[in-house]
Amino acid sequence: MAQNPQDNSLGVFMAETLPSDSRQARQLARRQLIAEAVMAAGAIRIEELTERFGISLMTAHRDIDEMVERGLLHKSRGVVSATPTSLVESSDIYRATRQLEEKQAIAEVAAGYLETGQAIFLDDSTTVLQMARFLPAKAPLTVITNSLTLMSELKNVRDITLLGLGGQFHNWCNAFMGRMTRKEIASLRADMFFVSMSAITDDTVFHQSAETVETKRAMFESSQKRVLMMDNTKFERRALHSFAHLSEFDVVIVNQGTPVPTLHRLQDLGVNVVIAPLKMPAVRKTAED
Repeated sequence: MAQNPQDNSLGVFMAETLPSDSRQARQLARRQLIAEAVMAAGAIRIEELTERFGISLMTAHRDIDEMVERGLLHKSRGVVSATPTSLVESSDIYRATRQLEEKQAIAEVAAGYLETGQAIFLDDSTTVLQMARFLPAKAPLTVITNSLTLMSELKNVRDITLLGLGGQFHNWCNAFMGRMTRKEIASLRADMFFVSMSAITDDTVFHQSAETVETKRAMFESSQKRVLMMDNTKFERRALHSFAHLSEFDVVIVNQGTPVPTLHRLQDLGVNVVIAPLKMPAVRKTAED
């Protein structure tokens, strides 16, 4: 059975399929910490990163160049800066670690809507990625996705028929999109579509990438039911391209912690909002208990 992404102390989901003491796992963990440091500061000199993480200048440049290629960071004249704006989406490495507990709770609720034998579209979002661990219990299923990460997660799962959508590969999201992808989607019909986006503005879902919107819209149109999965931080963000009004979805799943006035407004609009409860951490007992 394929490994499923779990949280760890460094928040690097990609390293979990590797031995914890492997060179690649340590490299991924270090790059995640560098990305978080840059995201927090906005911009940092490369020399400062070498001192902070105890690495050579050559290693720092190699790590940074890989993240620049993935669209996570910018590098110019010895300074590294963060890239996510309302026009540019941050990379899947960074997004996968944000609001991870909320995404896991939302994914667990979303999986409850699945029925054995269904054909489903799963998009390339890191929120939908968290559904991977719950799919074996719902098998047999037919899973259709443009996400290379999800394909890797599900390729060895028993009784899941995996249909990978091709097209132009986009490194920043580790997924296929574009005209060829949409053509493949249009030839299929699925029972359900599970999707997450970047932002909610004026009760409408938005994303930074027009091509992402077009690809996900094709899945939307080829599905009988549509489930939107959005953590509460999406209500605080803005993006450029509109996707759909919240009322167009059969179910909108949000996490516990979404502002109550927001929930009431959506309910007044007739949006079928479902709240995913966050699990309380286990309380350790001491000898005095």
